[in-house]
Amino acid sequence: MFGVIRKIKHEVRDRTIYMEVFGDNKVSYRVTAGKVLVNGEEVTTYGVEAEDAKNGVFESIADFSRDIEDAVDFAEMLIASKASPSQIYTRALTYLWISI
Repeated sequence: MFGVIRKIKHEVRDRTIYMEVFGDNKVSYRVTAGKVLVNGEEVTTYGVEAEDAKNGVFESIADFSRDIEDAVDFAEMLIASKASPSQIYTRALTYLWISI
């Protein structure tokens, strides 16, 4: 049997930059704070962004965690390993694997 699966997209609103670090590898790492509407309730969520100043490549995970400590810890891991923006999703999976 086939059925329709409906996935609700949560859009991050009122996004602000919580922390920004410019790394040795010319990449800006940011932790952002924003609001998401979940089941009619506004929830604060934290995202992580990486932008390469040399070639303009930009990647982000807008709703990485609802816990600021997790988002900052992940950003610190990216900075320490000098991760490029294209590696952000792979590193996020590694972070989740370590933290679980």
